[in-house]
Amino acid sequence: MTDLIPAVHQPVAETWPTLVAPRSNPVRRAGALAAIRFIGKDLPATITMDNRTYGRGGTGDPAMRVHRSGPFLDRLSQDAGSGFGEAYLAGDWDPAPGTDLGDLLLPFAQRFSDEEKRQLLPKWAQSLRWLVTRSQPGEQENDRAGSRQNISRHYDLSNAMFSEFLDPTLTYSAAYFGERATADLATASYDELTAAQLAKLDAILDAAGVRSGSRVLDIGCGWASLAIRAAQRGAWVTAITIASQQALLAQRRIADSGVSDRVQVALRDYRDQIGEFDAVLSVEMIEAVGEKYWPVYFDAIERRLAPGGVAVVQAIVMPHERMLATRNTFTWVQKYIFPGGLIPSVKVIKDVTTEHTGLQAQVLRHLGPDYARTLRIWRNRFVDQWPNIAALGFDETFKRMWEFYLAYSEAGFRSGYLDDVQLLLTKR
Repeated sequence: MTDLIPAVHQPVAETWPTLVAPRSNPVRRAGALAAIRFIGKDLPATITMDNRTYGRGGTGDPAMRVHRSGPFLDRLSQDAGSGFGEAYLAGDWDPAPGTDLGDLLLPFAQRFSDEEKRQLLPKWAQSLRWLVTRSQPGEQENDRAGSRQNISRHYDLSNAMFSEFLDPTLTYSAAYFGERATADLATASYDELTAAQLAKLDAILDAAGVRSGSRVLDIGCGWASLAIRAAQRGAWVTAITIASQQALLAQRRIADSGVSDRVQVALRDYRDQIGEFDAVLSVEMIEAVGEKYWPVYFDAIERRLAPGGVAVVQAIVMPHERMLATRNTFTWVQKYIFPGGLIPSVKVIKDVTTEHTGLQAQVLRHLGPDYARTLRIWRNRFVDQWPNIAALGFDETFKRMWEFYLAYSEAGFRSGYLDDVQLLLTKR
């Protein structure tokens, strides 16, 4: 029986208690199998389980193999938001030999981006989703204390680990490849990443009009690549973050770049910043703010703008209807990667800025394909550098978690389910 075949990977229960196989429920297991059969009717991929295949994938289409069907179905039936990803972390399934994980996840993401096929389940099954859909836990609240804890869990994970797969600028957001964004991902190369990241940083600074003498606030500064680039133009920069280890490395990188006299790094919540600035910049931070605090976030940006000043926000976004449908669910990404996170829509950003501030938001650039390429490069690099990352104390389950996260995100951008936009905010 397939259930008796050892998994390719088995997580350490003491280290990963959330991955312990759930108690089997024959009724729910049957429901999960029925869902797979339904999905497989028009899924251009192949799922092999218990010597049977599901899906309409043909030769050359992505394929996956389920090593342990029982735990796999139990996880799917217990938690609709996390079960599929948890089954991968636990080693219950793998891409078939020759299938890239991102290519495999793409058909699933395309169902969400396709208006007619957006719902994975038939209507009768959708009415029962509440049985297996969980809400975001209260401890992930993004007040000041909660935000600090949520951000630290990801960005203070290990500076050394991030350094292994990011490019030398340590820029942890979508790069800007221009025409190469839509080139075959099989050609994506680590060698092209730094130039694309610098192009992205320059595009933000150009949009904000940053020049010599400009006063710049960088909210959620990461490892200071944008702050350094702005200072190299002659700007005066205040860079803030609430990730303590990240701040320490940011300060060291600023010193190594010779711009310590122009950049101040502060361990500070965006709600506590004071002063006026000609440009306020914030790159892919809004996803960690939380819906309850979006009005507070944009109000803080407006309050920091000097007369005539502008803000540029780069944000991961999703279709508005999907945001509304999923905003109260507890997803795999929230559970394992970004606690407290929620991806907004362009519409909600415009609505919030209109209703709660005197700002107006204008989309300058879409970077969805660029992000897919960025993520493929990061994932390839992560795998290539895994021996160095493992030497830092991370185990094989962590490797699978990050491979799934990067591939899952790549599939979202490739399908159009996710996008990444640069927005210009000006005072009305």
